[in-house]
Amino acid sequence: MIGMYKCRPLQSLFLSTLVVASLLSTLAIYPVGLADSALAKRGKHSTVSGAVKEYGPLVRDRLKFRFESRGFAYPPHKLTMIGLKDERVLHIFTPDKKGKNQLILSYPIVGVSGNPGPKLKEGDRQIPEGIYKIIGFKPNSIAHLALLLNYPNKDDIKYARQEKRSNLGSDIEIHGSFWSTGCLAMGDSAIEEIFILAHDTGLRGIEVILSPCNFNLKEPEVDMKTGPKWLPEVYSRLRERLAQFEIVKEISTTIPWNNQILSQ
Repeated sequence: MIGMYKCRPLQSLFLSTLVVASLLSTLAIYPVGLADSALAKRGKHSTVSGAVKEYGPLVRDRLKFRFESRGFAYPPHKLTMIGLKDERVLHIFTPDKKGKNQLILSYPIVGVSGNPGPKLKEGDRQIPEGIYKIIGFKPNSIAHLALLLNYPNKDDIKYARQEKRSNLGSDIEIHGSFWSTGCLAMGDSAIEEIFILAHDTGLRGIEVILSPCNFNLKEPEVDMKTGPKWLPEVYSRLRERLAQFEIVKEISTTIPWNNQILSQ
């Protein structure tokens, strides 16, 4: 894997991504199991249970219909969330009775930042690339609701030590609203569903794959000659993992804030 890979430009119906200056955050982070005892500093809900009580009933009806119409029980016991940066889509898969991953939900990512390539440091506005876990809920996020990812994970830390890098950044989330400084901004309607789905599934059963693009169809527009020496290893791992999922080219999703249909 050397040289420059070219991605086909994505033609979409997305509105221009809102560009927002970096915010100094004072948000409380609620680790799993401690959410209901923490005090909120911002946002509508001070507890996970408060957010679940408000959004759960209507959201669960929609989620239950989507799962049961595909022959799956709700809530599922396992989920894989696949965020594709170039395509700006978050796909959610669950295994069937034979263990084959089936696509259940697709959401447009309405706000992204940075370029193809991994996150290396605080303030670079890059969305990470790799395989992650969700480690906590933010029911009081300034971006409505949020799920906190375990960035930097052990691989991010290992590569940083090899290059003697520090200050890797933190607080990478899947959240609502439309702005991003290294997170996946999903819009408020979508994050309500994703938040409840994660809560009902249980975070231990959820894997999050963040990839520069759909490796099943193309390669990322990244100069491998000037990029980190370990990047081919990360991309090989992502390519191998994504091969286990049928991520097709033609997917239609609805932009949450105006019900506009997005076709890829």
